[in-house]
Amino acid sequence: MEISSKENTHFFSNNTILPMDRSSFKSESSASKEKQSCCGGIKIFLGALSFVYFAKALSGSYLKSTITQIERRFDIPSSLVGVIDGSFEIGNLLIIILVSYFGAKLHRPRIIGAGCLIMSAGTFLIAMPQFFMGRYRYERFPSTINSTVSLSPCLQEKSQTPLSALEKSPAKINAGCEKEAGSSMWIYVLLGNLLRGIGETPIQPLGIAYIDDYAVEENAALYIGCVQTVAIIGPIFGFLLGSLCAKLYVDIGFVDLDSVSISPKDVQWVGAWWLGYLIAGVISILAGIPFWFLPRHLPKPESRKDSSTSSEHSRFITEESKDQGTSSWQQAKLAEMAKDFLPSLKNLFGNPVYILYLCASIIQFNSLIGMVTYKPKYIEQQYGQTSSKTNFVIGLINIPAVAFGIFSGGLIMKRFGVGVVGAAKLSLGSSFFGYLLLLSLFAMGCGNSEVAGLTVSYHGAKPMSDHEQALFSECNSGCSCSRNDWDPICGENGVTYVSACLAGCRASNGTGKNTVFFNCSCVGTFESSQSSSAVVGPCQKGNECPKMFLYFLVISVITSYTLSVGGTPGYILLLRCIKPHLKSFALGIYTLAIRVLAGIPAPVYFGVAIDTACLKWGSKRCGGRGACRLYDSSALRYVYLGLTLILGTVSIFFSVAVLWVLRKRSSPQDETLSANGERGTCGTKSRKDNFVNSDQLIQSTYWPEKETRL
Repeated sequence: MEISSKENTHFFSNNTILPMDRSSFKSESSASKEKQSCCGGIKIFLGALSFVYFAKALSGSYLKSTITQIERRFDIPSSLVGVIDGSFEIGNLLIIILVSYFGAKLHRPRIIGAGCLIMSAGTFLIAMPQFFMGRYRYERFPSTINSTVSLSPCLQEKSQTPLSALEKSPAKINAGCEKEAGSSMWIYVLLGNLLRGIGETPIQPLGIAYIDDYAVEENAALYIGCVQTVAIIGPIFGFLLGSLCAKLYVDIGFVDLDSVSISPKDVQWVGAWWLGYLIAGVISILAGIPFWFLPRHLPKPESRKDSSTSSEHSRFITEESKDQGTSSWQQAKLAEMAKDFLPSLKNLFGNPVYILYLCASIIQFNSLIGMVTYKPKYIEQQYGQTSSKTNFVIGLINIPAVAFGIFSGGLIMKRFGVGVVGAAKLSLGSSFFGYLLLLSLFAMGCGNSEVAGLTVSYHGAKPMSDHEQALFSECNSGCSCSRNDWDPICGENGVTYVSACLAGCRASNGTGKNTVFFNCSCVGTFESSQSSSAVVGPCQKGNECPKMFLYFLVISVITSYTLSVGGTPGYILLLRCIKPHLKSFALGIYTLAIRVLAGIPAPVYFGVAIDTACLKWGSKRCGGRGACRLYDSSALRYVYLGLTLILGTVSIFFSVAVLWVLRKRSSPQDETLSANGERGTCGTKSRKDNFVNSDQLIQSTYWPEKETRL
C-alpha cells in the first residue's frame, strides 16, 4: 500500500492520470495478494515452530522427571545421572556454531525438520535399553515371590540358605556377570540424550531468525512471544506425562502385575520410564513433518522492502546488499569480520557491566539448574512422596508459577517504564528475596525414617558411626544374613528393617505384597514393641511429614515465582548495556558460557554432593556399588539447599556489583530517558558512538537462545 501511494504521487506529478489508475490498481492487488501469501506462510511456520518448541520442551522436562527412575533401573549413582543429564548440552555445543552459521545459508525449514528427526531418534534410543536388558529384578525374599517355596527368612542352618541370602563368592559373581545384559546399558541413555541435543540445535536460532526475516516488523515480537509461551506449556505436560508413567510398573505388558511385590512407595519401585520417551519421540516426528513442505523463502512484507520504514538492523542489511551484492564483497566482508573478532572480544570483555552480569548469571544458573535437576529426588527422599505425585506437583504447580513470574517481570518493566538501573534493581531484588525464601526451607524438613541399624539401633537408641556393622545385633546373630541386601519390611513397632532376615523373622505367611512375617526376634526386643510381626515394605515417615510437605509446596511456589520475576529485567539489562554492533556476539558468548559453565557441570557436582548423604547403598548383581537406597534426610537437606543457597548468595554479590557500576556510570538524565522508552546507557559514551561500525558484525552468527534464556 505504501508503494502504491508513492506511485500515485509520481504519476500525478507527470500528469498521466489514466496510466496511474491502472498501475495503482495492479499495484494494490499484487500487494494485497503478496501480503496474504506472506501472512499465510508465516502463520503456518509459526504454528509448526510452536509445536516443535512444545515437543522439545516436553521431552526435556520428561527427562528431568525420570532422573530417579533411570538411577534405580540402571543401578547407578546420582553423579552418573548428572553426567547423563549434562550430555544434552554437550550435544548442543558440538554443532551449534556450524548450524548457526551454515544453516542460515541453506533451506532453514528443512534443516529444522531434519533436527526433529534426529531429536526423535535420540529419544527412541533412550528407551531402547528397556527392550534389551531383560526384566527388572528387585531384591525380595523368595517367599514373597514364589508361593510354592516356604522358607524361613532367618535360616539357622547353612544348608537351608538360598544363594540370594548369602554373600556371593567371587566365582559365583563372575559366573552371573557373564550373562548380565544391562550392566552398561545406561550408555545408550547418555548417547540418546547427546543425540537429542544435536537435533535440538537448529530449532531456536534458525526458527526465530526465519520469523524475524519474514514477519511484519510490528508482529515479530508478538510471534516470538507466542512461541516462547508454548515452550512454557511443554514442561507442564512433560512432568504430567512423567507422573502418569511413574504409576505404571516398568515391565508393564511383559510380566504379570499380580506377581509384583513392591508398590510405588517402595524405594526400589521403577515406573514405565521408557514409555514416555516413545511418546515424546512420536511427537517429535510429527512436529518435524510440516517443515519438509515449507518454502526456503517467503515473500517479504512491504514494510521490510522499504528501507525508510524498516528497522535500523534491516537498513544496514538492505543498503549493503544493494551496494555490494557480489560474492567478492562477501569474501572481503568475511575477512573483515574475522579481523575484527579479537578487537570485538576485547571490547566486550572490557565492559564491566557485561562481565559482572555474565559472572552473576553463570553462578545463578549453576544454582538453579542443580536445584531443578534434583528437585524430584529431593521431594521423594525428604518427604517420602512417590515419583508420580512428585512429578504431578512440579508440573501442575511449580512450572506455571515460573511462567507467571516471567510474564510479571515483563509487565512490571512496561507498566512502570523501568530503565536500566531499575531493571538491575528489580533483578537483584528478585534474587535476594527468592533466596531468602529458600532459606526458610531448612526448617521444613522431615526427620530420618527409623531404620534399625542405620538411623536407630535395634534397641531404640542412636546407632554407632559404622552403619554397616550396626546392621548386625544379638537378635539376628543366629541368622545367615547379607549386609548388601535391601528388602525392607515394616515392623508393628513402626521401625523399618533392612530385610526380614536382619529382623530375625523365622516364619512368613502369604505371597507378594500380602506377605506377613512372624516371630521376628528383633521386632520383639525393641523397647516400644508390643508384638513381633512385620509386613513387606518400609514404614511411612513421621506424622509431621505431610504437614511439612504442604508448607514446602507453598514456599516452593512463591520462591519459583519470585526468582522468575527477575528473568526478564535481567535479560533487558544485558541487551541494553551492549553496543548494538556487538549484541549478537555478546548474546552468543553469554549462551555459550551458561551452557559450558552451568548446564554441563551443575548436575554432575550436585549429584556428587547428594551422594555423600547416602546411608545405604544397593549392590549390583556383578558386585560393586549400585544406586542409593536410603539417604540421611538432614544431610540431604543441608547439602541440596545449602549448595543452592551458597551459589545464589555469590551471584547476588555480583548483581550488587552490577548495580554499583551502573549507578556510578549512569546519570539521572540517562535514567529519565530510559524510563521514557529510550535505550538506557551503561557507559559514558554517546548514543551516536554506539552505532559506529555497527555493520561489521551485524551479519555474524545467529546464536541460540538470543531472545530469552529464561
